[in-house]
Amino acid sequence: MTSLESRSHAVDDDAESAVKQIPPAAVARLTIYLRALTTLLSEGTDRVSSESLAEASGVSSSTLRKDLSYVGSYGTRGVGYDVTYLSRHISAALGLTHDWKVAIVGAGNLGKALARYGGFESRGFDVVAILDADQMVVGNEVGWLRVSDATNLEQVLQRTGANMAVLALPAAAAQDVCDRVVAAGVRSILSFAPVTLQVPDDVNLRKVDMATELQILAYHAQRAQTPQKSA
Repeated sequence: MTSLESRSHAVDDDAESAVKQIPPAAVARLTIYLRALTTLLSEGTDRVSSESLAEASGVSSSTLRKDLSYVGSYGTRGVGYDVTYLSRHISAALGLTHDWKVAIVGAGNLGKALARYGGFESRGFDVVAILDADQMVVGNEVGWLRVSDATNLEQVLQRTGANMAVLALPAAAAQDVCDRVVAAGVRSILSFAPVTLQVPDDVNLRKVDMATELQILAYHAQRAQTPQKSA
């Protein structure tokens, strides 16, 4: 193994061990930095200062530097960050150097929109299947995928090698499908179902509830519009 390869393996090992220790809020911001770096790469930018990257990400320079310290400090005073190098290290810390294959369960409007979204592949996610229980939908084409029958969920997950699942389902069907996905060996699930799902401790479940987010937004908007009484 060459010294360069040894260094590369060491970086990957360090990134994978470091990601376990990164605070959740910092992990969320790392995804924003990576998006900004991807834009810079597309524009042909080779180096960026911490101030410029922080401004593009909507954070302070001190917050940026602290967050990047979790994956190692790669900036040079007076020179800035190598955009390609930093984006690779953030990607490794976030686990994006692995092969993530995503199955979408639910081919309604939301499921179809997610399946057609072109941004997944550029960020390291390969949508390999979309499934639905409605026989009127099964067999239809969504983007480059053909809707599979959810009755064959386990077989589709195994055949495609899916290791992530997105549940774009109504509340009534979500828990049963979630249980089947978990039983099939998938340990990373993103749910858009408007219900709290129960999963084993070794399963990573994230929930996106757009109605709840809008309610929170409405609360803050109302406070901004209502004059605050002085104490």
